[in-house]
Amino acid sequence: MDKLTGNVELLVKGSSNDVEVVQVQRCDTHFPLHTLPVGIPPILPTPREQLEEFLTLSDDGDILNLDNVQKFQHRIPQEERLYYMEEMPVQTDFVVERDIATGKPIALSEEFLESTGHTALNSLSLSRKPGDPSVGIKGSSVNFPFWPGSLDEPEHKSKYIPTDTVNFEENLQTIPPGFENGMEFKKKTISPLKFDIADILGKEYKIRGRKKGDGDDSRGGNNKEVEIDDDDTEDDSNDNGEGGEDDDDDETSDEFEFGDVIKLETVEEAKFKKQIIGNEYVQVLSIKEKMPPFEELLPDAAYKWSFEPDVFQKQAILCLERGDSVFVCAHTSAGKTAVAEYAIALARKHMTKAIYTSPIKALSNQKFRDFKETFVDVGLITGDVQINQEASCLIMTTEILRSMLYNGSDVIRDLEWVIFDEVHYINDADRGVVWEEVIIMLPAHVNVVLLSATIPKAEEFAEWVARNKKRKVYVVCTLQRPVPLEHYLYTGSSVKNTNELFLILKGSKFEKSGYTKACDAKKESSKTKKPVNERGVWLSVIEMLKKKEKLPAICFTFSKRRIDENAQHLKSVDLNTATEKNEIYTFFQQSTSKLKRSDQGLPQVMLMRDILMRGIGIHHSGILPILKEVVEMLFAMGLVKVLFATETFAMGVNMPARTVVFDSCRKHDGKKFRDLLPSEYIQMAGRAGRRGKDTTGTVIVLCKTEVAELSDLHRMMTGPPTQLQSQFTVTYSMILNLLRVKDIRVTDMMRRSFSEFGSRRQTDNLEKKLIELEKKRESLPEILDFGGDLEAYYDTNERYLENRTMALEASLGSLTAQKLFIPGRLVITNSGLAAVLKTDFNDKSFQAFLLVERNESKENIKYPQPTILPLKLKKVINPKCFTSKLKFENICYLLNKVIKVNGDRIIEDEKKRAIPRFQNDPPGQSTVTAMKELISYLEENYENPITLDYKDFKLKGVTEVDICQRAKDLEDILSTYCCVHSANFEENFDAIRERKIMEKEYESIRHLLSDESLQLLPEYRQKLQVLRHLGYIDEDDIVQLKGRVACEMSQAELILTELVFENALNSLEPEEIAAILSSIVFEQSRASEAKLNNSLLAAKREFERVASKVDDVQKQFLRREGPEEFLSKFNFQLMEVVYEWARGTSFKEITKLTDVQEGIIVRCIQRLDEVIRDVRNAARMIGDPLMFKKMEEASTKIKRDIVFAASLYTQ
Repeated sequence: MDKLTGNVELLVKGSSNDVEVVQVQRCDTHFPLHTLPVGIPPILPTPREQLEEFLTLSDDGDILNLDNVQKFQHRIPQEERLYYMEEMPVQTDFVVERDIATGKPIALSEEFLESTGHTALNSLSLSRKPGDPSVGIKGSSVNFPFWPGSLDEPEHKSKYIPTDTVNFEENLQTIPPGFENGMEFKKKTISPLKFDIADILGKEYKIRGRKKGDGDDSRGGNNKEVEIDDDDTEDDSNDNGEGGEDDDDDETSDEFEFGDVIKLETVEEAKFKKQIIGNEYVQVLSIKEKMPPFEELLPDAAYKWSFEPDVFQKQAILCLERGDSVFVCAHTSAGKTAVAEYAIALARKHMTKAIYTSPIKALSNQKFRDFKETFVDVGLITGDVQINQEASCLIMTTEILRSMLYNGSDVIRDLEWVIFDEVHYINDADRGVVWEEVIIMLPAHVNVVLLSATIPKAEEFAEWVARNKKRKVYVVCTLQRPVPLEHYLYTGSSVKNTNELFLILKGSKFEKSGYTKACDAKKESSKTKKPVNERGVWLSVIEMLKKKEKLPAICFTFSKRRIDENAQHLKSVDLNTATEKNEIYTFFQQSTSKLKRSDQGLPQVMLMRDILMRGIGIHHSGILPILKEVVEMLFAMGLVKVLFATETFAMGVNMPARTVVFDSCRKHDGKKFRDLLPSEYIQMAGRAGRRGKDTTGTVIVLCKTEVAELSDLHRMMTGPPTQLQSQFTVTYSMILNLLRVKDIRVTDMMRRSFSEFGSRRQTDNLEKKLIELEKKRESLPEILDFGGDLEAYYDTNERYLENRTMALEASLGSLTAQKLFIPGRLVITNSGLAAVLKTDFNDKSFQAFLLVERNESKENIKYPQPTILPLKLKKVINPKCFTSKLKFENICYLLNKVIKVNGDRIIEDEKKRAIPRFQNDPPGQSTVTAMKELISYLEENYENPITLDYKDFKLKGVTEVDICQRAKDLEDILSTYCCVHSANFEENFDAIRERKIMEKEYESIRHLLSDESLQLLPEYRQKLQVLRHLGYIDEDDIVQLKGRVACEMSQAELILTELVFENALNSLEPEEIAAILSSIVFEQSRASEAKLNNSLLAAKREFERVASKVDDVQKQFLRREGPEEFLSKFNFQLMEVVYEWARGTSFKEITKLTDVQEGIIVRCIQRLDEVIRDVRNAARMIGDPLMFKKMEEASTKIKRDIVFAASLYTQ
């Protein structure tokens, strides 16, 4: 071993702690040394060690370094900041009193404002402070809505002392303390200015005014009603009994003073007012009476047309001029839009706003173009387009308006008219609830114009609207179409038999001869036994239409695939001239010029251009939106001669044709094939007949394989339209939006829905009846119940009756009953002793031979439920018998006695004596014998009749035996009560029965008037449990953060909110987020499966996990049979397409990835952008900048090229 020299040191080796002596080169080492990094690694000090070091203030740290101590920041004093106070809201406002003739201000009055301090965040008042303008026209989800006009606004007690309680005329101090001089308060008198109002206005006006008497009408003073016309002047109503007697004295009534209240109306308006006086809520106006020309009716009309309006239009316009709501039910192409135009013109005249709502976005675009040509100042608001939002007329879908109402948009303040087009769309199962929500939520100052096709019981729907608006609604209906229709059957199948066109309906007359000829023609053509050739049929139809000059025509076909095939089959057909082709080509090129070159070369674009050049068009949801607009515009220009379309073309703007052709009378409604409903047929057939061009419209039904049944055709063509039915349901969005506001309850919405309208109409009568019952209850005499158990006896008796009914059903349903319940069996019924004559076990009834008092007639006898049991037989002093059909439930007991009767003879004998000729004949021998038997039994056994026991029926079922035994036990219990031994038992029982029945009726009415009677209340409570379980609201139903985020979602609020809060989207790229969210908006269930990469598959699995979680919660609380599978609502087949589109792939390439048609892809991506923006707003609300940025990027990536090409109607 070598000897160590020099400086040595101990060395700890590694983690084994072995020690060696080593030689070191430096002398500043610490003892002992370690072999680092091989040795024990250093560790951070523990919190305890750090705390100990801090407390002991060891010198080896920097804690005492003054540089680390907080320094004083020098501040320049600003004394004026001490004087700053937040701006206080204005407490009062000045009201200007104006000259009634000139409009000049003559006085000011100061009034206190009750809405001081109210904002969009804490008040529903229209006088609240305007909201933040940065939130835009749609409002904000944190805003309160304005108070709905359908609800009774709560009264707020004024915190100010009314000025009329203080005497400002006497004992007022005139000199303030410390002043030498003061001010004297003296009432200034102004001599009234008098003028002759007739000279100002002219004699064509009637003037109604109120001359001030002891006070104005607001204070209950005496008013003088003055009416002036062109003939005379008379005082209509004078409380003092003066005036109105001298027709020649004009001075009093012609002169008005400042402050007088007058109302001006034309003579025609006065006549109109007399015509429409009706019930409280709705008035149907007659259009049979002639009306003066429009220029005379309204010389200063807000809008004038180049044509003379129809009577129904004039009636509706007069209602609008008076500020009344109106419901216009008119045939297709009758001119409903003119009423909407006048409402828009009135809003412009009054410097207010009008909103026009439509059921679909495409219709909104079309109406925007039409109204912009008329009024210029028109705006459009859809999910992805906002044009001229400050306009006086705004076009939007009903869903947008609902969002504005819930979000308290300030546009509602200036809103005067809301026009609902296609109101019959309220029958739509998915979206009909939106119409009801909007009508209920509209503030009271907003009037409505309802436009609809003809519907039955229009006044019933109008009354529902009127009750919600708390104003009368006037109904105007057309009696007939402006262009009458002729309906035909066509059986031709080739160009050789184009003459097989048979008239079956003209006006309201159904031609059976035409139907017979059609059937004969079809039988003749079917003898060839050749299969029907679609191409041949349509070539034949078009040739026939050309010969009869019936073009242009709309051919309604209820299959997108068949429409495309028809267009392919007609390549040889050319209906346009060279000039027309040139016009079409030019228009088509201009319309598509703004598309990318690759989009201009899409197969569908090229195909559409080719068929349009030949005068043929196709229109369905699979067509690109811009191409559908091209087709619509070319059809309106008359350049498309034959248009194949689905039924959606029938809903929208006025695009009539000369002829309408039905490919079939049957359609698939998403669930099954069925016949067309009358309303569907009428809506589509109504497109036939161009007003001003055609004398009649032609409707043709094709009979390709066979002629439909006559009854089916008659029902479809002449049947009543579908009645409006409520589709109201309680949605999660509605619940959360209303729970934000304490003053508006969800049950208030439910009670005012159209589904509850029937019960709500009875509210007034029920409230009156409730008051009457309360008075009757108070006036009932006190019952002397010495036994103390009369009420308990009554309750037991009620339970016995219920069980006895079930026991009788069980007994008489057995096989033994058919042997026991035979003719001649004596029974005790509600009305007394009877014998069975005949039995019908299927109907649960029997013919009885009843023994009653002679003064009782068969027609007046009633069969009440038994009241006192055990029931004794009633004595009959002056007996008689008759037959009657009774139900098994009228039986109290079956007696252990059978008499010999001949039921058939007894019944025939009674029928014979009912004939006037034989009514005085004596009863037959069978009747007399049976009657004697009944009287004899009654005299011998009236106190203790022997009855059949339930055991006599030999029941074998455990349930039946248990029911019968329970009834027997209750019957035995009844005899144990003390009250039955009272001398006045029957009188006391009748008294308590009357009281109990009255209380039951009272509670029943209270139940009907309470929220407990609402049909949707159970579903509402179940959905509240779902929201509580998921954390959207707490136990006190206060909306939490998750609930506020859900309010931002326009659809699928639960699944989207859960995705956000579970961070299911955070790890995905923007393209992947867009792909997975497409499953929410893609509605087509049948499509080719998407090929997904691993990332998209993982995202899909995560989406399904979150959706399954929500589905499990809903199944747990929504207790209904067979709940719809939540996952079935989401379709993932378009994920690959959307993913590639977001990555920048061309539209032509993504169409190769799926069999979904181009138009549906575009619609899906457009709706997807709305969902992405909802999630973006949610990310901003919860403070997630990363998610917000991703959603912004996803929206930017999908908003490009042909998918978001601008509508031709907005250019």
